[in-house]
Amino acid sequence: MQTQQRLTGNRLTLLPCWPFKRTLMIRTVGFLTMLLLIQATIHSAYSEEAAKPKSQTIVLIIDFGDGFQKHFTRIPWSKDMTVLNALQNASKHPRGLRFHYRGKGKTAFLHSIDMQKNEGTDRNWIYRVNGELGTRSFAIFNVKPSDTILWKFGKYR
Repeated sequence: MQTQQRLTGNRLTLLPCWPFKRTLMIRTVGFLTMLLLIQATIHSAYSEEAAKPKSQTIVLIIDFGDGFQKHFTRIPWSKDMTVLNALQNASKHPRGLRFHYRGKGKTAFLHSIDMQKNEGTDRNWIYRVNGELGTRSFAIFNVKPSDTILWKFGKYR
């Protein structure tokens, strides 16, 4: 069957044959309904994913100053966590690290990481959190979720 055209004023009006128009309309409504259901399913899946609490972690990088680094990218964060706690958590990893420090609280001082000892007047272990130089002892410097801690063996700059 064919569609008839009629010009009314400035409009072109299509007068399709009714059986064809009804079938087309039913198919279109069915197709649009299917698209809406798919969209609702996808939206629901994304909403559930977004509603899940994201794990709160920090990143710890140990830079030995010679081109070798160790990266711990998913250390679990906890309330009142310090840079010292991050080192302790990394040391529990199967491929972790060993470190030694002296003192406690605001007088704690890192002595070595993986047998690389501070040299005193030359190269030493220096830490930064999110690129900012540590301003107090690593044992009392609190970190937040998604912080990046960098321990670098080198000269103080």
